Amino acid sequence: MQDKPLFLVIILAMLVVLAILATGIGGFARGGEFNRKHGNRMMRWRIIAQAIAVALIMLFIWIRSN
Repeated sequence: MQDKPLFLVIILAMLVVLAILATGIGGFARGGEFNRKHGNRMMRWRIIAQAIAVALIMLFIWIRSN
């Protein structure tokens, strides 16, 4: 299963979501100018990346079931 290209893309998508989430939480914890400037944008990017990751996971499950 791990040798499938789609599986690797899913792992990459999840790592992107994790990186965006960590950056957003880090900025929120620090507060200040970065959070005021980029806080909402980071969370919007996270939601978009997370939706893509979930769609890829659903596609993977659908392909594996056929």
